[in-house]
Amino acid sequence: MVTFLASTLASEEGEPSPLVPHLSELIVGLVAFTLLFLFLRAKVFPIFERTFADRTEAIEGSIAKAQQDRAEAQRLLEQYQGQLAQAREEAGRIRTEAQTQRAEIVEEARVEARTEAQRIAEAATAQIASERQQALAELRREVGTLAVDLASRIVGESLQDDARQRGTVERYLSELEATSGPDTSTPGVPAGTAV
Repeated sequence: MVTFLASTLASEEGEPSPLVPHLSELIVGLVAFTLLFLFLRAKVFPIFERTFADRTEAIEGSIAKAQQDRAEAQRLLEQYQGQLAQAREEAGRIRTEAQTQRAEIVEEARVEARTEAQRIAEAATAQIASERQQALAELRREVGTLAVDLASRIVGESLQDDARQRGTVERYLSELEATSGPDTSTPGVPAGTAV
């Protein structure tokens, strides 16, 4: 085709065209191109291929590393979420235990307060009973002394004998208690009697 083009251009004008190369130039150019192609194919293209392969390998390695990092990040995220869920569960358990302990402490305090109140009430009752017995004993002595003084004045003789005096007073007080029965008036003094 080149020769056809060259002959067509030469035949139209009659002289060789500057656009169409000579056959010798084409052969030299073709040989030079073939040598250059073989040199590039033997020496340069393998370097390019190695560079491309290294770059592809580096990119694929980076992608694989990124995928590993992403998988590791996902695993860590799931681990942290699990730890967070455990922490929330632990906090809920601690809160429940604290509420249970608070209820137990309140109940213990109530029981202690009831026990202490009962102990104080029993101590107060015992003290009241003791004071009542003391008051009754003192009242008996005073009533006995007054009765003996009154009887001495009425009879006109002295009742100085202590044993006799005590027996008389005790008998009199027993008779008064028996006749009056359980009464809200002063013990040992019949109802309606002025002391």
